[in-house]
Amino acid sequence: MGSRGRLTLAMSVVLLAGCTATSDGGSAAPTSAAATTASACAARVETAPLPDWADAGFSGDARVPHVFGAKGDIVAVLFAHPLRQHRKDGSNNKILWVAQAATTSADPTAPATLVITATLNGTDTTVTREVAGGPGPSIIDVPQAGCWRLDLRWSGHTDTMDLVYAP
Repeated sequence: MGSRGRLTLAMSVVLLAGCTATSDGGSAAPTSAAATTASACAARVETAPLPDWADAGFSGDARVPHVFGAKGDIVAVLFAHPLRQHRKDGSNNKILWVAQAATTSADPTAPATLVITATLNGTDTTVTREVAGGPGPSIIDVPQAGCWRLDLRWSGHTDTMDLVYAP
């Protein structure tokens, strides 16, 4: 086979690889703006065991979906995964926020409330949610599907994370 034939064969293999399905049966390429946004999103849902500082109330080698803040000081344990903009089954977007004990401020004037300022990726759409008493159980809903950048503030500390909400 000549060099032109090998080049044609190599290009065909690359093109076919780009058209195959993923192991979960989904399309290998994004098919909508929401999928494109989600694929560019830095959200990294893990199902590994929670760190020791975040596993109170869980037994054994609990493997629940969770996302760490960029600094690693807070983790969002996702009881509803995937998170959804609208949950038709009547369930909630329940998230348990767990902060490392070292991130609890000794300053009595620092508000304990977890303040979440969420911004939809690529837009000016911003919403604010609060978890009274600081990191703990919450229901966090957003008005639109897509990738949301969460700026988190609690007890004098800050962190960020991205969460994807499906339609």
